[in-house]
Amino acid sequence: MEVTCLLLLALIPFHCRAQGVYAPAQAQIVHAGQACVVKEDNISERVYTIREGDTLVLQCLVTGHPRPQVRWTKTAGSASDKFQETSVFNETLRIERIARTQGGRYYCKAENGVGVPAIKSIRVDVQSMKNATFQITPDVIKESENIQLGQDLKLSCHVDAVPQEKVTYQWFKNGKPARMSKRLLVTRNDPELPAVTSSLELIDLHFSDYGTYLCVASFPGAPVPDLSVEVNISSETVPPTISVPKGRAVVTVREGSPAELQCEVRGKPRPPVLWSRVDKEAALLPSGLPLEETSDGKLRLERVSRDMSGTYRCQTARYNGFNVRPREAQVQLNVQFPPEVEPGSQDVRQALGRPVLLRCSLLRGSPQRIASAVWRFKGQLLPPPPAIPIAAEAPDHSELRLDAVTRDSSGSYECSVSNDVGSAVCLFQVSAKAYSPEFYFDTPNPTRSHKLSKNYSYVLQWTQREPDAVDPVLNYRLSVRQLNQHNAMVKAIPVRRVEKGQLLEYILTDLRVPHSYEVRLTPYTTFGAGDMASRIIHYTEHNTCHFEDEKICGYTQDLTDNFDWTRQNALTQNPKRSPNTGPPTDISGTPEGYYMFIETSRPRELGDRARLVSPLYNASAKFYCVSFFYHMYGKHIGSLNLLVRSRNKGALDTHAWSLSGNKGNVWQQAHVPINPSGPFQIIFEGVRGSGYLGDIAIDDVTLKKGECPRKQMDPNKVVVMPGSGAPCQPRPQLWGSMAIFLLVWQR
Repeated sequence: MEVTCLLLLALIPFHCRAQGVYAPAQAQIVHAGQACVVKEDNISERVYTIREGDTLVLQCLVTGHPRPQVRWTKTAGSASDKFQETSVFNETLRIERIARTQGGRYYCKAENGVGVPAIKSIRVDVQSMKNATFQITPDVIKESENIQLGQDLKLSCHVDAVPQEKVTYQWFKNGKPARMSKRLLVTRNDPELPAVTSSLELIDLHFSDYGTYLCVASFPGAPVPDLSVEVNISSETVPPTISVPKGRAVVTVREGSPAELQCEVRGKPRPPVLWSRVDKEAALLPSGLPLEETSDGKLRLERVSRDMSGTYRCQTARYNGFNVRPREAQVQLNVQFPPEVEPGSQDVRQALGRPVLLRCSLLRGSPQRIASAVWRFKGQLLPPPPAIPIAAEAPDHSELRLDAVTRDSSGSYECSVSNDVGSAVCLFQVSAKAYSPEFYFDTPNPTRSHKLSKNYSYVLQWTQREPDAVDPVLNYRLSVRQLNQHNAMVKAIPVRRVEKGQLLEYILTDLRVPHSYEVRLTPYTTFGAGDMASRIIHYTEHNTCHFEDEKICGYTQDLTDNFDWTRQNALTQNPKRSPNTGPPTDISGTPEGYYMFIETSRPRELGDRARLVSPLYNASAKFYCVSFFYHMYGKHIGSLNLLVRSRNKGALDTHAWSLSGNKGNVWQQAHVPINPSGPFQIIFEGVRGSGYLGDIAIDDVTLKKGECPRKQMDPNKVVVMPGSGAPCQPRPQLWGSMAIFLLVWQR
């Protein structure tokens, strides 16, 4: 059979259109069981029906040269253009034990690069029937909720099926087919109920109508088993009632334990119970569903958490029972959990002799009260604080008052709070120590070299953090140690009244060029030593910024631009960054060296600007020279601008230098003269070009007094990095020297 199909397809003519033996792709979908039924799509919609659980086999028969590649995709329906499942690259698509959710339209796309791709499709319907349900509707006209003789009664039957419209229903009474009459009506599709729901309606109920009714749902001509549901109608058939068992209206459990909520339902037939949450802010059940059905009326929860606390509603389900107003009840779930306290840890500073109040507050917990609070000092148990009167409300905090901070009372305090379920701890560190100083990193030109010796000095500046929190700072202990050396120079720096935000200064002298030093600064009060701060200072010539420190020499990102400059080196750069743009390393050529650059990949757009602003410099000379290295490599390079922001009367930016376009995979140096009239800042502005291959970098920015070098390389000083691919400079030719030699020899 399959061989015959392939031979028939091989006879289909194709047109080359002056392409020799090359032919565009053609395709046709066939499926197991009907391999030779090859219908054209313009005749009718191609539909293949299969039973849930069977194996789906679709084959895409293709012709064309070169051999077309096949890709299978699926959508939820023929009107959808977005593929919802992973593509399958194979001529045969095979799905074992197909589920109802895997029905839909399948596409076979064949292409070989010649002409347009061939696309064929077929709709797959997965037949299935599940969950037969029924409901009993008493006489709605008389608003009755009971089955009574002389009134109307409706029995409804529904199954969840695919395709729904092909389901047929058949009704039986006491084992025999139910016969239509003036008092017995059967409706295949009840308009008052979900689609394709069959109803059997009894008019003017008689005693002879009591009995067992059976609804059978089937797929005619399909190998899908029938489903049936049985309903017994008698004088004992009563509407449902629901209630909460005695003592089960409130369920209290500890967090992490299982819980069981229970409602008792009565009635004949006995309906299932639907559970939901009453809380508006937590509408979903722990299972993640808004409703959960249970047959025994019990909602079982595993490992409850505190967010499961609240009110739960149980109500009778509409199906498999009476179609009447739902009966409902409520159960309160209380989940007990240990307390959460504030603060978790607190540093308390106070001047000597002043009182301190320590307070540990209960933020949340269940029970929401403090059963006990225990205080300890340096691990030793303290006497309990005064008890709260019995008439007062349950306490939500515990306090400990220290009459005066002394050296003896300074140390760690701990408050352990319990609520009968667990405990939590507040930690307090009490002292009269001064806070640490805060070094100022934006000092203009802190390094001062001495021409007559190999020494340099450094202007060290700092502020004092919260100087009024404790006793006044009397002096600072300064320790200066050359890196890789053990000995340190220690000196006391006396100070007067230190105010918050006041910039303090000390000049470090006799520092050896080019060594770096570790500086430690400790404030002293009448209590003694405070918290120490340390930093590393480096020798920098002409105020050169190498961007090695995270503070980037006090440079800041402009808040009014479109994006920011980024600090990185060869070790921290993105390994998936765009190729053929940006430098491999900084100007030093080492992987550890840092530089600043702009990343021009998405979401950056043409014309976006990134601005890097220097600290504020005081103009102490008429002329300055700004020297820096730049790297502008990539076919989409935009512009690099240097601006000077004058701070005389407001902020005024003027252009001092600009360069645009691809300058090769090399670092080059620029010297830009400026003559500010007052305090000023310099701004490096990177402008994004037409594409993502436009990363720009800068490094080693130097600001020095005086004029710039008059002789500059063209292009400016070129530093060729290893492996940069920069062209080699041509070697001097010997032809001119040889010609002079020959002329002299001939004479």
